[in-house]
Amino acid sequence: MSASDAAQNAAKKFDPSRAAEYDQQSRIALAGYDACHELAAGMLIATLGENKPANVLIVGAGTGQEMLIMGKVEKQWRFTAVDPSPPMVELGQDRVAAAGLSARTEFVLGTVEDLPRDAHFDAATLIGVLHHLPGEVAKHEILNSIAARLKPGAPLILAGNRTRYAEHPLLLTAWRQRWRINGASTEEIDAKIGKILQGADPPASDQAIADYLAQAGFNAPTLFFSSLFWGAWIALRQGAPVSG
Repeated sequence: MSASDAAQNAAKKFDPSRAAEYDQQSRIALAGYDACHELAAGMLIATLGENKPANVLIVGAGTGQEMLIMGKVEKQWRFTAVDPSPPMVELGQDRVAAAGLSARTEFVLGTVEDLPRDAHFDAATLIGVLHHLPGEVAKHEILNSIAARLKPGAPLILAGNRTRYAEHPLLLTAWRQRWRINGASTEEIDAKIGKILQGADPPASDQAIADYLAQAGFNAPTLFFSSLFWGAWIALRQGAPVSG
């Protein structure tokens, strides 16, 4: 299955009801959701420099959280936000508009492959996407597609679930208790556990993530955030940075 087909299939999970609850649910499922996004913005700014123009590719844009944080502090950044889920794109557009960022944001309903190959971005993010793509082929393809659209030396933020859930029962139990702390019933928690055990395919390890990135043409990644199953890295596209 290609990355484009896998992304389209994954997008079907995010129907209007799930899209509407995504922000709240994500903040429970990922302890440190806001910190992860803020640190991702900080890592990009640290790499690109403050108050400089940049074109940033947001893959799997979801509800627009990346643009809301980055666009608030970097007034010269422009965003291309790609997502294959119509409900998520609609919600993201509404949130970006409310933040006054519509003029600097282009939404694309589709996948990275729908973008021109001669589009060369200064940076990209892929947050909460890779573990939804089944199989290694789709994971390789989406990273290759992103790399092909980045300038040499451009940073990529990659964040998502980083290990097989069933191999870490203690972490899975702690994740279960977080939902319980936040008021979920036993039945609701059982349903959520069932979904993640059957409906996601995370990379097997941190080394697997490093290997995916290397094969796509990125330098060794740097881990800057971790929370139970989740990790976030920054990696630079191989090649000397383009000056100017």
